[in-house]
Amino acid sequence: MVPAAPRLVLGLLVLSLCCEACKKVTFRVPSELEADTLVGRVDLKECLPSAEFISSTDGNFKILEDGSVYTTSTLSLSAERKNFTILLNDIQEHVQKKIHVSLVKEEKKTQAERTRHARDTVLKRTKRRWGPIPSVMIENSLGPFPLQIQQVQSDTAQNYTIYYSASGPGIDQDPKGLFYIERETGNIFATRAVDREQYPSFQIICFATTPDGYSPEVPLVHTIRIEDDNDNAPYFTQDLFEFSVPENSKPGIIVGKVTAEDKDEPYTLHTALKYRIVSQNPPIPPVFSLHGDTGVISVASPQLDREVESGYLLLIEARDMAGQPFGLCTTGTVTVRIEDTNDNAPSFRQTQYEVRVEENRVNVEILRIAVVDLDEPRSPASRAVFEIIRGNDDRSFEITTDRNTNEGVLCVVKGLDYETAKQRVLVIAVNNEAPYMLAPHSQQVSQSTSSVTVYVIDVDEGPVFKPCLLRIDVKECEDIGTSIGRYVAEDPETGNSEGICYRIAPGQCNWISIDEKSGEVRTIRVLDRDVAEMRQGQCNITVLAIDRNGKTGTGTIQVVIQPGNKNYPRILKTDYVMCRDRKPICLTAQDGDASPYSTPFVYRITDRNLASSWKITRHNDNSVYLSPKGDIPFGIYDIPVSVTDNGGKVGETHVKVNYCDCMTPTECSGNTRELREGSVTLGIWAILAMILGSLLLLLILITICGCCGTGVMHRHVTDDCANHNLIISNTEAPGEEVMDHNIIPLQTTTDQGGYGIKTGDQQTFESVKGRGHTLESVKGGGHQTLGSVKEGGGQTMMDTCRYSYSEWHNFTHPRLGEKVHLCRQDEEQKHSEDYLLSYHYEGKGSLAGSVGCCSDQHEEEALDFLDQLEPKFRTLAEACVKR
Repeated sequence: MVPAAPRLVLGLLVLSLCCEACKKVTFRVPSELEADTLVGRVDLKECLPSAEFISSTDGNFKILEDGSVYTTSTLSLSAERKNFTILLNDIQEHVQKKIHVSLVKEEKKTQAERTRHARDTVLKRTKRRWGPIPSVMIENSLGPFPLQIQQVQSDTAQNYTIYYSASGPGIDQDPKGLFYIERETGNIFATRAVDREQYPSFQIICFATTPDGYSPEVPLVHTIRIEDDNDNAPYFTQDLFEFSVPENSKPGIIVGKVTAEDKDEPYTLHTALKYRIVSQNPPIPPVFSLHGDTGVISVASPQLDREVESGYLLLIEARDMAGQPFGLCTTGTVTVRIEDTNDNAPSFRQTQYEVRVEENRVNVEILRIAVVDLDEPRSPASRAVFEIIRGNDDRSFEITTDRNTNEGVLCVVKGLDYETAKQRVLVIAVNNEAPYMLAPHSQQVSQSTSSVTVYVIDVDEGPVFKPCLLRIDVKECEDIGTSIGRYVAEDPETGNSEGICYRIAPGQCNWISIDEKSGEVRTIRVLDRDVAEMRQGQCNITVLAIDRNGKTGTGTIQVVIQPGNKNYPRILKTDYVMCRDRKPICLTAQDGDASPYSTPFVYRITDRNLASSWKITRHNDNSVYLSPKGDIPFGIYDIPVSVTDNGGKVGETHVKVNYCDCMTPTECSGNTRELREGSVTLGIWAILAMILGSLLLLLILITICGCCGTGVMHRHVTDDCANHNLIISNTEAPGEEVMDHNIIPLQTTTDQGGYGIKTGDQQTFESVKGRGHTLESVKGGGHQTLGSVKEGGGQTMMDTCRYSYSEWHNFTHPRLGEKVHLCRQDEEQKHSEDYLLSYHYEGKGSLAGSVGCCSDQHEEEALDFLDQLEPKFRTLAEACVKR
């Protein structure tokens, strides 16, 4: 009865309490208090009538709901006064109130008090008979009232004058006044009958006190149990139970479950229910059973046929006392709906029909077919599905279902031809959307069919093209007026083409024409696949056929233009430069035609003289290599080359090849020498350019000679040599001696008539140029010159310093290559840093590229000349490479 401390704390936390102190209470008690000793009683309702939680701030005391204060353990009062507080809490009203209690130790005792203390000493917490068994009161008892139901008695009545009292539900709480206790005897009486379903039991608190208010006993919690009386009949949980079950269900199939309840005491005979079927409508035959204990309804007979009975009404009963006749009972209603299954096959009302329809009519309804089905209307078991099972191979007919009338609607979807068939016989079958289910104890029925005879009515028709689409394949570029085919129509009635004229419908492409009487098709333009009107090389032309009666029929000619050989092959690039390495030239031709009139191409040189010195080598289907057969002079060659495609069409192209004394083709882009048929010829512009070049060269030489004075004459390079950059090489010691019969030592002289002599580190160049002579390198004390080779009597042949590009190239490149090779690597074969950094620009550009020691750009092109050295220079190069 005392609330737990945590519960009190929780109540204090959740409330915003308004604490008020009520009247202070003082009790005089002995200095020694036993456990469960009544200290006194406090009027709690005077302080807070709606207290929900009652607690004490001192754990040695407990507070009962009636305000009784008891000790919880043996307590000795050492001080004169002991204080604690009773806390009252109303959670809903957010109110907390306090009652301060003071315990004052007794100092002087009266005789009665000493006697009581002596008795208390004798009665030290011995077992007492202060707990009778729970009282039982019959529900709905008829009295007489007041009716004694129990007596409580304290063992302390042997030593004290004991007065009994009680509180709790039924006494001072609702239902108030139902029970009361006699003060002197402890007899408990009931004043009226009790409904167990409303009050199954009562718990009251009984008190035993002496006349002076002392309580020798702890308050007794006494239970009064109300014994159940079968005063409530069972009742069904639903006013109407509705179930459904498919027809033809097998016995034992569960239909549903009914439930009833009883308010009497559970697990007694008063609530032990039994179910049964009271009646069935229609009554014959009984088709359902009801389980008495569970209320489960199941099928009892296989004769559920929706077409006979679509539903049943059951009256059921629930009785308590395990179904005994004296038990209370109630009745309920159950409806069972029989669901339809497709156990009835549809059938035609008629087995034969006849109908007429005009030929060539399309999408027209010609017949409606009715069926009979006993299954539930508008359900999948009765909705008809029609099918034409015979006579509709060409798909000229179609049958559908009208959802509103469940009839089959027969239509013509393709025009019928009277000349082909004057009548058609159709066989139509019918089924349901739901699959057919055979009913028990019934025989399988065959599928219902009906035949429909369709008579075709003849009408006057226009001509008909056969076929309606004629494909004509035409080669591209056919001559105008070429006959490419014939397209005629027939009269369906006569089966011939007499009296029919042909025309091309307006708005067609104006490429072909058709003969008005014969239907012969001819070209009126050159057919071309590449024009805009063509779609993938074809176009469709509509043709009209008109008979004598003005009836018109249409057909389509599909003209497909096959690829033709209308383009001749031609070589794409015609200008080439060939250097002295005579690398073959790749010629590639192009043909606008498609296969098979394009590749492979056949190349041929049409000029016999040039064919003897030039040859063609096959590369692939559309390209070849052009190269000279042997040694030929430098110059420009105009070579006529014919190309024949796979269709035999020939195209001729003149290929101009500039065979030039060069290392790269860019060096000969301005060369004007031209050779035709093996002889050298100079054009007017070429001669004029040579004259102007010679005059310009002479002017430069005069200027240079004037600048040099009377000292040693220094040979300078002409414009042909100006494409190179001169490298200043400060040689401080002679190189290794090279002994070779092709190497002529340098002639050293000091007179002014000598050529090619220069002291110090300056480099000079001399050359003697003539037919049959070669340039040689002379190596002397730190000087390198272009030496001359003596003719005949050993005299030195002098030239006017007209060096060609090849002469300059042949002289400088071996030395530059050697220099680059030597300075390119150090002792560990690693690239070294450039130390030749002084470059002088003396022309419009250097074809040799960079000569820096560590320059890698164009390295391969700069060394290609080593593969074309003449014998003497090859020997010189090999000697110079030696270390």
